[in-house]
Amino acid sequence: MKEYKLTDWLPTTKKEVELRGWDELDVILFSGDAYVDHPSFGAAVIGRMLEAQGLKVAIIPQPNWRDDLRDFKKLGRPRLFFGVSAGCMDSMVNKYTANKRLRSEDAYTPDGRHDMRPEYPSIVYTQILKKLYPDVPVILGGIEASLRRLTHYDYWEDKVRPSILTESGADLLIYGMGEKPITDLCKRLKTDGAIPYDLPQTAYLCRKAKFASSENDLRLFSHEECLKDKKKQAQNFRHIEEESNKYEAARIYQEVGNDVVVVNPPYPPMTQGELDMSFDLPYTRLPHPKYKGKRIPAFDMIKFSVNIHRGCFGGCAFCTISAHQGKFIVSRSKESILKEVKAITEMPDFKGYLSDLGGPSANMYGMHGRDERMCRRCKRPSCIHPKVCPNLNTDHRPLLDIYHAVDALPKIKKSFIGSGVRYDLLLHESKDPEVNKSTAEYTRELIARHVSGRLKVAPEHTSDRVLYIMRKPPFEQFYRFKRIFDRINKELNLRQQIIPYFISSHPGCTEEDMAELAVITKRLDFHLEQVQDFTPTPMTVATEAWYTGYHPYTLEPVFSAKTQKDKLAQRMFFFWYKPEERRAIINELKKIGRSDLIDKLYGR
Repeated sequence: MKEYKLTDWLPTTKKEVELRGWDELDVILFSGDAYVDHPSFGAAVIGRMLEAQGLKVAIIPQPNWRDDLRDFKKLGRPRLFFGVSAGCMDSMVNKYTANKRLRSEDAYTPDGRHDMRPEYPSIVYTQILKKLYPDVPVILGGIEASLRRLTHYDYWEDKVRPSILTESGADLLIYGMGEKPITDLCKRLKTDGAIPYDLPQTAYLCRKAKFASSENDLRLFSHEECLKDKKKQAQNFRHIEEESNKYEAARIYQEVGNDVVVVNPPYPPMTQGELDMSFDLPYTRLPHPKYKGKRIPAFDMIKFSVNIHRGCFGGCAFCTISAHQGKFIVSRSKESILKEVKAITEMPDFKGYLSDLGGPSANMYGMHGRDERMCRRCKRPSCIHPKVCPNLNTDHRPLLDIYHAVDALPKIKKSFIGSGVRYDLLLHESKDPEVNKSTAEYTRELIARHVSGRLKVAPEHTSDRVLYIMRKPPFEQFYRFKRIFDRINKELNLRQQIIPYFISSHPGCTEEDMAELAVITKRLDFHLEQVQDFTPTPMTVATEAWYTGYHPYTLEPVFSAKTQKDKLAQRMFFFWYKPEERRAIINELKKIGRSDLIDKLYGR
C-alpha cells in the first residue's frame, strides 16, 4: 500500500497551499460535498483535470455559509475563476424524501450530518462569492446546475423557477460531465483572458438587446410564457430532451425578463482515450486526511467498486442520467479498468471482493450503433424503448472479457455486479446468432458468479400502461427473466434472490394500478423492500408530466397523484403484508370498487 502525504491531495487550507510552495492559486473550487479524492466525486475529477493542465488548484469542501464567511475568504482570489458545484446530487434530493421529510443522513458528508450544506448550494455559494469578489468569474457545474439550466419545475418550492443562472448570478454554467468544457475554458482563459461564450456544453445569460439568434437556433417558449401556460412548459421539455440526446444538436435559447439564457450544444461524446485519461489521473482514492476517524457513507459504498463506462441509452422517464451524461455509451479501455482494480487490491482493508463492476446500467459496456451515421441523425431519447433499436449492437462479449480479466487477477476472489441490470437487453433477440449466444453466456455467468446473494433489477411497475409512460419494458419481460434466474439457480444449487425495485405515484399510475401491483407481487411471493415514492426532479419527462398534467411528447393529459394523502394511499399497497396496513388497504379497495382484490390479497 502506498503511503500518502498531505500534499498528495489537492490543498483545502492556506497551510496546505503553503506546503506546496505556492503563493497564488489559479482556480478555487467550492463543493457541497466532503472532499473524497476519487473518480466518482465530481469536484475531485475537475480538480485533477485542471491540475493535469499545470494549474494550481484548491478545493474548499462544504464551506460554512452561516458565519463571517471566512471559508470563502481564506484562500483569497484565484487568478482565473471560482468553480462552484452543489455536489454529486441535487441538494434537494440529497436532503429530502419524496414526502419532503428530512433524510436520516447526508451520504456525502462526514458522519452523515445534514447541516453541512445549505439548500441550493449552487445559488448560495455563488451569491456569496459574487458579493465578496464581484470581478472574479464564477463557473457553475455539477448535477444541480446541469439539470436547472433552463426553466424548470421545483418540487420542493412547488414552483416553476427560471434558469439557475438568473438566481445565482454565475458567469457561466457547464452542464453534463465537465472534463472537456473545463479544459477548453482554461485554455481559452489563459490565451484570451476573457470568458468564451461560444464554448460547447455551456450556458450563459446575456441581455436581450445584445443577443443575436441565427437560423439554426432553437427558441423555447420564454420563462414568462411557461409560467402562464403549463402546456408550453411541457412542449419546451421535449425540445430540451431531444437536443441533449443528439449527436449534433442546435443551440437553444430562452428569454427570461430582459435577459436570454443561451445553451450551447454539447461536445460530441468523449473518446475512450479521453475517458481513460480522466480515470487515470493521480487520485489517492481516499477522503482527505482532515476527515480521519469519520465515516463518509457515499465513500463506503463505492470504495471497492469500479465504474467501467459512462452514459445510458435507457431513457427512463424518471431518470436524470441521460440529461447529464447523455445516451451515448463511452467505455473505458480494459487497461484503464484493470489499472484501477489493481489499485483497489492494494488498499489495506481490501479483502478480495469488488462490490461493483458497473456503470449507470450494469450491462451497456461497449454498446453502440452498428452504423454510426444513423445515430448521428437520431433524436430518440431511448435506444431500447418502446423496442430495442435494430441498429443497436447488444453484444455482451466485450463485457464478459472485462469480467474474465478482472477475475483472473491474483488478489480478486470475486467481483460482484451492484449496478442495476437491464434484463430487456438480456432477453433481446438479435439477428446475429453469435450475439444471442453471448447474451445467454453473459446471463448465466452473471447469475452464477457475480451476484452477492441478491440481484438488483428494476421493473418499476406491473402495469404495462404505466410502464410505457416510464419508458420501461412490459412486465411480461420480468416474468421471463425471473424464470431464467430461478432455473439457473436451481441447476447450480444456489439460493439467490432477485430484488425488484418499484415506484409508486409515477405519472399515469392510479390506486387501482397499485392494488394490482400488490396482488401480482404477492403471487410472486415478494415482500417488497426496495420501493420509492416518485420524486419529481428537474429535467425529466416524468416531472414535466407530473407538474403540467400533459405528456411532453403527445401533449395528452396524464393523471398524477399529487397530494400527500393520495401519494400515501398508493404507497401503502407495497406493504400489503404488514398487519398494520391491512385495514386501510381493505377500506381503500372497497372505496375504489375493487373488493374483488381483497380475497386475492387476504383470502385463505
